[in-house]
Amino acid sequence: MEPTSCGTSPIVGFRFSLHPMSGNFISIIKSALKDTDTSNVWMQTDDVSTVIRGKQQHVFNVAKALALHAAKTKEHIALSGTFSAGCPGDTAGNAYLEAPDEPANQDDSKQYVSSQFALYPMNNPDYMEVIYREVERAKEFGVWNDSMHYASGIHGDIHEVFSFYETSFSSARSTKYPHLVMTVSMSINSPSHKTGAEDFS
Repeated sequence: MEPTSCGTSPIVGFRFSLHPMSGNFISIIKSALKDTDTSNVWMQTDDVSTVIRGKQQHVFNVAKALALHAAKTKEHIALSGTFSAGCPGDTAGNAYLEAPDEPANQDDSKQYVSSQFALYPMNNPDYMEVIYREVERAKEFGVWNDSMHYASGIHGDIHEVFSFYETSFSSARSTKYPHLVMTVSMSINSPSHKTGAEDFS
């Protein structure tokens, strides 16, 4: 099937790699994938990364559930990936857009996350205005951590962090410039988490 025009696909995707800092990393990754309900998304794993695609709410729900299941091992977990929407190449897997709206994974477990993100509003000449607006949104959500080169620091409970990321992702897209890329890197259960993590044990 030929790619559609830029921005016309309603599919949201997330390509990521999960890195447990453990000799038991294979079991941790496989268990996280097994324990997460992925029935509402299209998913494919290769020797480098995993991609999930479908409705936005399901993609973010599955991404959070995978990170949370891996974190429950108490091992130091790193996750890095790229969310994308409006990509002209998104044509396969459209059947998953018929999935019900209710997220499949429900888990209120607390978990501290330290993360960084960067927004790339494609073809939008006012991209810096969009980025500054979402930085302010992070402060309003109470998850803002720090400014840094090439990214912004976000931390807090995993549910609040993912809520901010999904809200920011929606807000950063526009009807005129719907192609958006957002990169995210997360560190969970790191020995270096001395500030903030004590409230999430």
